[in-house]
Amino acid sequence: MSDFPTKARVVIIGGGVVGCSSLYHLAKKGWTDCVLLEKNELTAGSTWHAAGNVPTFSNSWAIMNMQRYSTELYSGLAEEVDYPMNYHVSGSIRLAHSKERMQEFEHAMAMGKYQGIPMEMWTPEQAKERYPFLETHDLEGVLYDPTDGDIDPAQLTQALAKGARDMGQKIIRFCPATDVTQHDDGTWTVHTEKGDIACDYVVNAAGYYAQRVGEMFKPYGGRTVPAMVMSHQYLLTDEVPEVEAWSKENGGKLPLLRDVDISYYLRQEKNGFNLGPYEPNCKGHWMTEDDPMPEDFSFQLWNDDLDRIEDIVTDAMERVPLMATSGVGRVINGPIPYAPDGLPLIGPMPGVANAFEAHSFTFGIAQGGGAGKVLAEWIVDGHTEWDMWAVDPRRYTDYTDQDYCNQKGMEVYGNEYAMHFPHHEWPAARDKKLSPVHAKVKELGGVMGAYNGWERANWFAKPGDNTSEEATHTWGRSGPWEQRIKEECEAVRDHCGVLDLPGFSRFMVKGEGAAEALRGLITGGLPKVGRINLVYVSDDRGRILTEMSCVRLGEDEFMMITAATAQWHDRDLLTKAMPANVSVEDVTTTRDTLIVTGPKSREILSGLSDADLSTGWLTHQAATVAGKSAFLIRVSFAGELGWEVHALNEDMPAIYDAILGAGATPFGMYALNALRIEKGYRTWKGDLSSDYSLLEGGLGRFVKLDKPQDFPGKAAIQNEKQQGVKKAFVTLTVEAGDCDAPYMSCISQNGEIVGETTSGAWGYRVGKSIALGMVRTEAANPGTELEVEIYGQKYRAVVQEDQPLWDPANERLRA
Repeated sequence: MSDFPTKARVVIIGGGVVGCSSLYHLAKKGWTDCVLLEKNELTAGSTWHAAGNVPTFSNSWAIMNMQRYSTELYSGLAEEVDYPMNYHVSGSIRLAHSKERMQEFEHAMAMGKYQGIPMEMWTPEQAKERYPFLETHDLEGVLYDPTDGDIDPAQLTQALAKGARDMGQKIIRFCPATDVTQHDDGTWTVHTEKGDIACDYVVNAAGYYAQRVGEMFKPYGGRTVPAMVMSHQYLLTDEVPEVEAWSKENGGKLPLLRDVDISYYLRQEKNGFNLGPYEPNCKGHWMTEDDPMPEDFSFQLWNDDLDRIEDIVTDAMERVPLMATSGVGRVINGPIPYAPDGLPLIGPMPGVANAFEAHSFTFGIAQGGGAGKVLAEWIVDGHTEWDMWAVDPRRYTDYTDQDYCNQKGMEVYGNEYAMHFPHHEWPAARDKKLSPVHAKVKELGGVMGAYNGWERANWFAKPGDNTSEEATHTWGRSGPWEQRIKEECEAVRDHCGVLDLPGFSRFMVKGEGAAEALRGLITGGLPKVGRINLVYVSDDRGRILTEMSCVRLGEDEFMMITAATAQWHDRDLLTKAMPANVSVEDVTTTRDTLIVTGPKSREILSGLSDADLSTGWLTHQAATVAGKSAFLIRVSFAGELGWEVHALNEDMPAIYDAILGAGATPFGMYALNALRIEKGYRTWKGDLSSDYSLLEGGLGRFVKLDKPQDFPGKAAIQNEKQQGVKKAFVTLTVEAGDCDAPYMSCISQNGEIVGETTSGAWGYRVGKSIALGMVRTEAANPGTELEVEIYGQKYRAVVQEDQPLWDPANERLRA
């Protein structure tokens, strides 16, 4: 091929809606020398058989941003690129059968309003007026979204492709990528049957073939892509005269209907219906040896399997009896990729330099526009406008074997519209990573939760407590756990608690120049040898990338400790920042950690350890505990006198037994969350995210603008300091009802939204509901009265002094 490109800035592998959107958005950002490779024709994978719904609704702030952007892009795309598209903005109604569902809708509506999406809560009667064929007798209420609708997936993809081509991008069809080679300078060669393409960056946008494409990157640090493939069916009915008549009379389509408690959508398709169920009795494909993934499944479907969805079809006919008057015209049964949490993978490929991912979309049409924007920002700018941790591929680490992916994919699909209650843990694919004292924790009554695959106790049940899954189906703080959390917090306050904390991410950073390299990465200073402090990394906008505990063992030897979920994120951050002679070793899985904290913790440890327990706060030492080698760090996320006890896995059972035997009370993650929020301590990717700058986050004391190193974001932070911050981090006490403020609750002043909560919980030591959040600076003065909207109800809140609510002078911590 004489016009085959041998060089490109970016090569995208995959020609579905997401690949084409990524190519289009790279061009919009000025990178017009990029290439997209498609093994067949554009849209040949999941895109061609997609139903094409375009909702904005989500319980994730990041996903809602992405979907909202898609609707805004699609509304003007046909005119912009001069390509005709069928895009129907019909609005949608979501049906609520319960008070809990109404609460979920209220929270999503508030987030939507904050983003400029004019959602409304309707009575069943209002829904009936707008959708006269609907049965409403058993409904609590309805959420209406006027921006919802549907689009032709093929037309959308071709429009994005045309827009990209018009700006200079190349699309090569019938040209599968056969392999990749990375060179010493980090650049790539992508191999195809038609020739090789040299490029700076590669993107895996291969849809349900993403796992196969991902194998090409394993020699360069890659892993098996965490994904599986589900069989999704939807059926199209014959035409219904009453629908046609209604459309003619009203000049448009019926609103898209979602009965989320039964688990289906129903929309008008021409003058009939399109019914799409997400059945609990679902089916995955290409999961067994007798059902292998074919080499090419382009433009193909599976046979109908209507028995699986019979109950849902029956329910839909009862909800809209008019549907039962028409026959089934066609059934679509095709593959949809699923990541273990049902959200796509967009962003840097874990462990691989200059490679990115944009795949495993279960709602690719709705998210495709936003996904292309996000990916182009990742590649060109090195960061995204919105914090996108919800879809970052690095959120998954080494526990996501294929069994895990298959079980979780089936679970998510069968619960596609399920409510994600704050005390609920999904049961599939558990026990992937166990602490060395896991059996003992369970024996003590530990009710477990999964944290980056690690099992940790959320709370400790006593005989007779209700630990059923059903008991957790509430947005409220009260439940069988509430009294136990209170008791655990009081044990930490009055005596001593012990929390087993497996999965703390730990990296040993050492080698000549390690200290200088770290100074060039972090915003502040390093601790002296023998001490520990918190350090922060910002992006070039001065926004918060991560927080680590920096333990200095020698002049050029450090242990960096970070959140369990941040393991691969921070590993890649550290590895990229260190020179070749400085090693970064991940020792997370070889060690376990106990949090031993409370006013009696010194007394308990002194009888078991040869450590010098008189050393001050933020110090560390090697010692023995219960006759075993250990490493003690004098810090406490609970805000009491305390130590972290780190030890090798094989030594931890003896240490844990000894500490329990000396009188410590086991406590769980729910109690730790309540204790930390009373101290105003932030959590990563809740309170600490790239949506906020370090100065907005109240972390100015961790920034040293006078140090010589030009750390990332230094210029931006200097500029922000001169200009003044527009938002400020605050602690609020809330006169809440039965529920504490969830993430992204709207904060208002005089009826106007002025900010959002980043976390909320009940503080058992101070006896109040507490929220941490971000507000406009003019609303951040102590004593300012605000309102926090919690599941549709507004509650009075008061801004507190910039100090901990509990032990503001840190006297207990330093005791």
